[in-house]
Amino acid sequence: MLNIRLQRVGRKNDPSFRVIVADSKLKPKTGNVVENLGSYNARHGKPVINTERAKYWLSVGAKASGTVHNLLVDLKAVTGKKVNVLGKKTPIVKEAPVVAEAPKVAEAVAPVAEVVAEVATEVVPEAPVAEEKPAVEVAA
Repeated sequence: MLNIRLQRVGRKNDPSFRVIVADSKLKPKTGNVVENLGSYNARHGKPVINTERAKYWLSVGAKASGTVHNLLVDLKAVTGKKVNVLGKKTPIVKEAPVVAEAPKVAEAVAPVAEVVAEVATEVVPEAPVAEEKPAVEVAA
């Protein structure tokens, strides 16, 4: 299957791209390009694309990548809405509020507190304490 996609060219920190038609199984840097449709300089923002050839390849069955599709929509070569090419964020998982658990803890502690109060009020007789004997010194 053929894809219409971008191939990065240019220097480091100076992004510019070629718009190419290539096999979807091959990487863009391999150089196995079916056709070069134009260029896109990301810093200046103006794509130069042969829209007639792009329409031809789309009619033959090639699929445009998300970014190329958005460029073709800007040039009015393709009708439709732009595609979101940014990745999806992971949803934020909210933890259960601690305040909601407070009544449950209070209900569980109440019976225990009553039992502790009852035990504390009972009179417990003191147990006899064994007297300690003085240590015997051994003469050597």
